[in-house]
Amino acid sequence: MKIKTRVFFWSLIISMLFSACDFIDKNERERPNILFFLVDDQRDDLISSAGHPVIQTPTIDILAEKGIRFTNAFVTTSICAASRASILTSLYESKHGYTFGKSSLKTEFISNSYPVLMKRSGYQTGFIGKFGVSIEKQDSMLAQMFDFYRPSKKSVPHFVEVSNGLKRHSAEIKGDQAIEFIKTQSTDKPFCLSISFNAVHAVDNDKTPGNEGHYPYPKAAAHLYENIEMPKPELSDSLIYENHPEFLKNSFNRERYYWRWDTEEKYQENMRAYFRMISGYDNVMHRVISELKKNGLDKNTVIIFSSDNGYYMGNRGFAGKWSHYEESLRIPLVIYDPRASLKTSKKTIDKIALNIDIPATMLDLAGVSKPNLFQGESLVPFMNDKKNESWRTDFLCEHRMEHNKIPKYVGIRDQRYVYANYYEQEPPYEYLHDLQKDPKQLENIVNNIEYKDILQNMRVRCDNLENEVKN
Repeated sequence: MKIKTRVFFWSLIISMLFSACDFIDKNERERPNILFFLVDDQRDDLISSAGHPVIQTPTIDILAEKGIRFTNAFVTTSICAASRASILTSLYESKHGYTFGKSSLKTEFISNSYPVLMKRSGYQTGFIGKFGVSIEKQDSMLAQMFDFYRPSKKSVPHFVEVSNGLKRHSAEIKGDQAIEFIKTQSTDKPFCLSISFNAVHAVDNDKTPGNEGHYPYPKAAAHLYENIEMPKPELSDSLIYENHPEFLKNSFNRERYYWRWDTEEKYQENMRAYFRMISGYDNVMHRVISELKKNGLDKNTVIIFSSDNGYYMGNRGFAGKWSHYEESLRIPLVIYDPRASLKTSKKTIDKIALNIDIPATMLDLAGVSKPNLFQGESLVPFMNDKKNESWRTDFLCEHRMEHNKIPKYVGIRDQRYVYANYYEQEPPYEYLHDLQKDPKQLENIVNNIEYKDILQNMRVRCDNLENEVKN
């Protein structure tokens, strides 16, 4: 009798172990793959699904049609180094402290970055393209972050020699590397692949207009926009530029304007080339997504598309980014989840979404708890039609880089008002805009007595949020 009892007992234990292993294996298979596309220097309205009359972005449009486009998505700092650090760590610049000219991103923050946590939870992780940040203990930390790592060179040579004088566009090479990664994946273990294009960043050390210099595009896009006149910047009136204080009129935003947009001929050629770069990487995205389908991975792969900052294309007489205006802060953000595409009736979400929300969203999709350190929030509830009455109504925007032609500022952007304090000017220079009455931010109402209380409230909110973010 005892022998029979022991046999039964051990049979039960073994059965439970197999059931547990089967559950773990099943759970592992059900966790979604994540494919994250990040582009450089593209603001929110430069996709055709956002209503742009010229640009052709068919791949992104399909993702937006089947998924969700966030119509109020922003970066917290509008420059690639700080923004990419924020995307890795889900932290504001005030917290992670990283931008150009600063010491490497701390191990404490990288240890809690989305790639480390995804890999630790069982994901196969990959990174292709522009990494864009310097990190402490780089070799050892990169090994903890990625199983597959194919970084771009620090410079931006969009055409790269591959063999015997043959050159290919860097966006197409990233597509090849992504396909290489996807071919090695199976349905037994989920993956998280980040593809970070150098496009559509200009080649700043070559100011020759168009494809030969400033905005090199893939040959596959060369036929596009040939006979189309590029629309002029919406805010091109010279009086808009002249209405700025001297420190903005003489900033890097104006200096780069003369590199790109200051004559009609240069504007037309550069804008066509810039648009071709966008359509070029869109075509690469199509190739990568097609490879997912070819390998049977498309039904369980969440695709995220976004940009590291906005961009001035001659608006206000500016180029670049770096300041508090909407053109600088707004970014495209599209999330397509094939598993949830029929669960939501919404195709656009107007809640404030931030670049720091992207890593929190990826962890949530993967079933990984986000660290207490994270300052972003998951966007997954919006993808499932869940209401969140306590969702943010404002955010801190800032720029802390040490540069004599890029003035530092800190501010608040809420649902109606934008406040900015360029705090290193003598005296400090403040902006206040009422987006309801002045959506183009053409009037600075900081001295308007009617907004005295609003101004004071925004100052207090800015100080409080800045302190909250730092601590």
